[in-house]
Amino acid sequence: MGERERTPELPVGVVLGSEDAGPLEFWVGVGEGRFLQLDDLVTVEAVVDGTAVRFYGIVDLVRKRYEGAQFDSDAFRASAGFLPVDVSYAAHVQVTRIDPEVFVPPHPGSDVCIVHGEQFRRALFIDRMERKVVIGATRTGEAVFANLDFLDGARGAHASISGISGVATKTSYATFLLYSLFHSDALGPDAANARAIIFNVKGEDLLWLDKENRHVDADAAASYHTLGLDAGPFEAVGFFAPTRRYGDVLVPEVGSRHEGVQPYAWTLREFARDHLLRFVFSEAEDARSQLSFLIYRVERELERAARSGDRNAPDDPGITLDETDLASFDDLLELLDGGTLDRMARSAAPGTLDAFRRRLHAAAQHMGHLVRGDRETARRRIDWQAHQVAVVDIHTLHQTAQMFVVGVLLKRMMQDKEQQGTARPLVFVVLDELNKYAPRSGWSPIQDVLLDIAERGRSLGVSLFGAQQTASEVERRVVANAALKVVGRLDAAEAERGEYGFLTQVARRRATMLSPGTMIVTQPELPTPVLVNFPFPSWATRQSEVKDPAGDDDPFARA
Repeated sequence: MGERERTPELPVGVVLGSEDAGPLEFWVGVGEGRFLQLDDLVTVEAVVDGTAVRFYGIVDLVRKRYEGAQFDSDAFRASAGFLPVDVSYAAHVQVTRIDPEVFVPPHPGSDVCIVHGEQFRRALFIDRMERKVVIGATRTGEAVFANLDFLDGARGAHASISGISGVATKTSYATFLLYSLFHSDALGPDAANARAIIFNVKGEDLLWLDKENRHVDADAAASYHTLGLDAGPFEAVGFFAPTRRYGDVLVPEVGSRHEGVQPYAWTLREFARDHLLRFVFSEAEDARSQLSFLIYRVERELERAARSGDRNAPDDPGITLDETDLASFDDLLELLDGGTLDRMARSAAPGTLDAFRRRLHAAAQHMGHLVRGDRETARRRIDWQAHQVAVVDIHTLHQTAQMFVVGVLLKRMMQDKEQQGTARPLVFVVLDELNKYAPRSGWSPIQDVLLDIAERGRSLGVSLFGAQQTASEVERRVVANAALKVVGRLDAAEAERGEYGFLTQVARRRATMLSPGTMIVTQPELPTPVLVNFPFPSWATRQSEVKDPAGDDDPFARA
């Protein structure tokens, strides 16, 4: 396996004549002293009417067997030297490109070579990508790129990342994609104004993006340089955490990270004016149900009250409804418990009114503290446009409150983009546990927002990087609109689902045994998925990884 055997000048084998060779696939007999393995990219040339036609392909299957053996037990006799046999070492190649496109099979006996450098880029159509972003590297260290046109809305948008929690490193890969976009020349002049919103849903992993990782050694830094990147933390990051449940002063509810973290909440007037009540009822079954109609009626009444307040008391964060001044979410609950709700929906059945009140009270226990009527709240909002990367922490919140925050922020972001009227500046949204926010069965208001992003976000310059354990449980239209599809380690049963039809059978089996840091990626311009590795995060993912600015070798600085 020396470097000499891997050079593109020396053939690694020839096209087999004992197996059918076609224009889209063929078998290679590997020569003695040479080797081919899964994911190797190879090339072979054929001459058709005096024109050289070059085939590029990826190895998706390798096998060895005895030639001259008839029975299983012949393996014992051959290994003992009693039976003369030869070893057949062959690899199956899935063609990725034919240049020029003359669909004839390669000739048996033609030399097959490993590709590197420019030939590698031709094999994966990278040479045709006018705008590209690095998405990882092959096992041999060749950089793999994605066409930026399929991520920024020019020809497509969105990425779907699937895999087992804790093993597939989905969030790590999503943040690596962002790092590659923002810390390279990929976005060009768009980089200065492009924005990203990252929802931190598990622990405080993403609350240290702006800190250098102390475990990044020379080898890890070199892996970034191979990809044309510099190892380091994210720049221009803003952190937002929900305000604590109790107390008049807004204080972010965080654990170990306090520096630079801003609390967030919404005023009661914002809640009423912007139709945010629907996101409190995150588990409404059907948009056509009586409960959904009642929510719409109440929202309309709340909006009238807020608009009236905008004219009479524009600085007041509360509202006045039915001649009652409301200064907190609890005030609103108390009012709706009385006859106000009956007045708003005279035609609603008593059971529907009771269901509305029950669900509103249940949700208020978890998210009511995020809607306040004090003036300080008016100054504490998630300004996602103020930083290149806005990390919104929701991991301390109950699921109901998480759904509320995600739905409200994405709705506002889409409204802001619509008011701008252009696809620039670009916005990238990273959302884990997508199957919870856009489930395949049922309906919720936030699902409508995510569908809007998936189907219309491309025209507004919004790209969703959604991560989930099981793509089979995510709304089909959300997954189908993702141009870049990525899988890490998958459960064996999940890998056989139709949502992973872009994987070959070999890739499905390999997905069940992938190591952390290894992903299988497919994109529109490639007919076959490609396995890539991405480097160890150069930004801290927990407090213990934060590099001491005074230097890790200084014990007094650590103290």
